[in-house]
Amino acid sequence: MPLLGDIAVIFVLSVLVLFIFHKIKAPTIVGFLVTGVLAGPQGMGLIQAVDQVEVLSEIGVILLLFTIGLEVSLKDLMKIKKYVLVGGSLQVSLTILAVYAIMRFMEYPAGTSILLGFLISLSSTAIVLRIIQSKDELYTPQGRTILGILIFQDIAIVPLMLATPLLPGAIGNTTDSSLAIIARGLGLIVLVIISAKWIVPTALYHIARIGDRELFLLSLVGICFAVAWITSLAGLSLGLGAFLAGLTISESQYSHQAFGSVLPLRDAFTSFFFVSIGMLLDVNFLMQNPQYILLLASGVMLLKALIAGTVIAFLGLPLRITILVGLALSQIGEFSFVLSKVGLEYALLSKDIYQIFLDVAVLTMAATSFIISISPKVADAATRLPGSKKWNHSEPPIIPNIEAIKDHVIIVGYGVNGRNVARSAKNEGIPYVVIDIDPDIVDSDQRIGEPISYGDATQDYVLRNAGIANARVMVIAISDRSATRRITDLARRMNRDVYIIARTRYIHEIRILQNLGANEVIPEEYETSLEIFSRVLEKYQVPRKRIESFIDLIRSDGYEMFRSISKEPFCSSDLSIIRNDFITLKVSNGSLAAGRTIKDIELKEKGANLLAIERDSQIINYPDENFVLQPEDVAILLGSESHVSLVEELFKKGAE
Repeated sequence: MPLLGDIAVIFVLSVLVLFIFHKIKAPTIVGFLVTGVLAGPQGMGLIQAVDQVEVLSEIGVILLLFTIGLEVSLKDLMKIKKYVLVGGSLQVSLTILAVYAIMRFMEYPAGTSILLGFLISLSSTAIVLRIIQSKDELYTPQGRTILGILIFQDIAIVPLMLATPLLPGAIGNTTDSSLAIIARGLGLIVLVIISAKWIVPTALYHIARIGDRELFLLSLVGICFAVAWITSLAGLSLGLGAFLAGLTISESQYSHQAFGSVLPLRDAFTSFFFVSIGMLLDVNFLMQNPQYILLLASGVMLLKALIAGTVIAFLGLPLRITILVGLALSQIGEFSFVLSKVGLEYALLSKDIYQIFLDVAVLTMAATSFIISISPKVADAATRLPGSKKWNHSEPPIIPNIEAIKDHVIIVGYGVNGRNVARSAKNEGIPYVVIDIDPDIVDSDQRIGEPISYGDATQDYVLRNAGIANARVMVIAISDRSATRRITDLARRMNRDVYIIARTRYIHEIRILQNLGANEVIPEEYETSLEIFSRVLEKYQVPRKRIESFIDLIRSDGYEMFRSISKEPFCSSDLSIIRNDFITLKVSNGSLAAGRTIKDIELKEKGANLLAIERDSQIINYPDENFVLQPEDVAILLGSESHVSLVEELFKKGAE
């Protein structure tokens, strides 16, 4: 069977190519496209059953749109509605208009010009989200904005596919009028609403009660293909039907399980789609016209970055976020390939234009990782240019009487952590000032009297207006790792005495932020673990005072003890040792302990365990028995009350 051999070739070659791409940190989608190039007629000619591979790729498109429908939640969209509805619609529509104007100026047909606008307006959700998730920036201002626009683009693919056959110059098999197609589309939407409300949830309820995963998966695939088939009978696209099928399940309680069940199937078949696109890629054309293709790809990315940046500036976000979002959305997306094949079927794209589009799209995708990696440096350079303050909507509002405020707290970021700090400061009568980059948060909280100012705290004039020179404490409570570093460094340079407390997600950021000037760094990763651990100890009736002593000990050496807790013998046996007391003793000059090893003073024989030594502001964890104690060392010991007095005598000056 030629098809079976081709499937084996595709999977084996994909594994090899993706392994290499993973090593060089290149996008997976580009890896599938390269697989298609290598296996296709332009490469080694390994694929024989080209038509059957095309059918499998069509299944991949159906499943891809089905999962997009599953992921669409109106409740979740409302949380970032401004970025989705305003940002997304403006970005897509302005890009379509700009490309249409350029192509019409170059005397391309109207239908082709509009379709090219459709194709270029979409960005790669798969590539961009994977990169910003790996950089831990999904919940930053730029991450939320990027996510909102990408969600709109993913939803927009459905009306764009629906509109493509209606474009001027489209040549298809249907002779129906535009009005008839729209009427059938509206009829399907009504059917979907009825199905989502009553039919599908009831059917899935009875299927889920059986508890058979295979039956549940088959039911999902059956719903997907049945609705897609009915949609095609109505003269509409299979992809539209698959999306509507996903919508029927998205608001039900089974949506998350459905998505998880279909995901492996979708990924397997979607790979065929991108491989089939790669098979159509003409490498010879690219090699013969490298400068032309590179120029077009650069032009597309520049145009998309400028339009997306303009939209973000319109939403009221500062220059730095504008640049980060614009560059992140500058590539052409995977759904553009889906739409381009529809355009090819309706003769809106010639084979030459289609080849140029494929080459340009692949290059923009391949450049995405590099573009996003350099975007913070580009943004930093831009914010230092003359006139950047004007782009940032002039000076942020000056907080009343800021000149009279001294010894206040500056809170950067007004999320959950920032609000808790502000609430505590207000309760204790401590003056505070808040800086946030979200204009909606600033506007709503200013109305209720909060001393909050809009601004990007990575800029010196924003911190100056918040009174950094007279502040006693600064709390940096934002999720943006790179911005936290810049704010810490800037605040330390502007005020050598301000006490900086920075929040971070991961413990490896502690040393970096401390080197930049942070006095304390609170890693959420380990603070959460400490809270869980303390509650475990409470269940074992360990006194709260001893739990707090243990937690203070862990924090005192930068969480090193907690990171290695599973390896240490004093914690691996049982919890009874935590019931002992912690004691901190300084080695006095002339004491029995000074200049002697731990073995010599027989600490263990006296019922005490030496956990750590603090020497010259450095923590030495679990020193061995040959470790020599020196005067001024601070020993952290664990032992029962009955043994404390014996141990204390060893560290006192002049003890016999």
